[in-house]
Amino acid sequence: MVQIDSLLHAGYHNPTTRPWQVERTLTKGSLMYPIFITDEADAKIAIPSMPNQYRLGVNRLEEFIGPLVAKGLRAVMLFGVPSDSVKDPFGTAADDPNGPVVLAITELKRLYPTLLVSCDVCLCEYTSHGHCGHLNEDNTINNTASVKRLAEVAVNYAKAGADNVAPSDMMDGRIRAIKQGLHDAGLSHRVSLMAYSAKYASALYGPFRDAACSGAQFGDRSAYQLPPGSRGLGRRAIQRDMHEGADMIMVKPAMFYLDIIRDAKELAPDHPIAAYQVSGEYAMIHHSANAGVFDFKTAVLESMASLQRAGCNLIITYFTPDLLDWLEQ
Repeated sequence: MVQIDSLLHAGYHNPTTRPWQVERTLTKGSLMYPIFITDEADAKIAIPSMPNQYRLGVNRLEEFIGPLVAKGLRAVMLFGVPSDSVKDPFGTAADDPNGPVVLAITELKRLYPTLLVSCDVCLCEYTSHGHCGHLNEDNTINNTASVKRLAEVAVNYAKAGADNVAPSDMMDGRIRAIKQGLHDAGLSHRVSLMAYSAKYASALYGPFRDAACSGAQFGDRSAYQLPPGSRGLGRRAIQRDMHEGADMIMVKPAMFYLDIIRDAKELAPDHPIAAYQVSGEYAMIHHSANAGVFDFKTAVLESMASLQRAGCNLIITYFTPDLLDWLEQ
């Protein structure tokens, strides 16, 4: 005799019933597109390690972003890529009114008022040493000075018109400091804060370092980014950022950390959960598809399904242009 509750096929035999089994459906509103902004205003520079991705000057934003907005792009995240000449030990150029990020915020909000503009908040692209904060004389992180500077940068991005600030530095206490800064500036009612809460010291950031020209000049970031095997630290960091006032919780990288995404959803069930599908993940899928390992579109969509199944409400991914086309179909 067949055990009746073991019969599952009928529930997804019909194409109409299959989507009913899915916890979340991928939509255009589920996506955020990370873009790199250089201080060369007319530049469009291909990034060799990231197929179809570019460093863009502010004068090229309309031709690049406009068609994506027309297809339904709703959110972008900006990363500044300044020239080496403006870098110093303190990341002074991070919020320069004439720097790439502030100019890009202004231009994008002028062109596309309803586009959500998020800004990555970190100092690594702007420091001469390539680390994510200020350093002590022994080259360890000066957390207090770093947090003060990061809060200043976040508030200045918000003043320029950013809708969301997303600190990726992993300094202790920066969520509370940024939230307080937004409140003091009278902006906490309209500018949200997405915390890179569980950001791991991963090998998967390699192509990003190439794209953002932000590699550390000595050592690595293991003293402030989380050890890859540390589930408990990830959970603690998520809870800390919740309590400090984060509006959204992010896990980074994505596909190697699905357990942490699920932890985030369980620890913060009332918060939107984001995952950053990082440059190494993007490159792996591209190169594997090019080598004939699997079908490109099928693999990308499966990766999206895995992230949503784990608990994501928002996916930050370089595949966004492809996904906008496929979702249109």
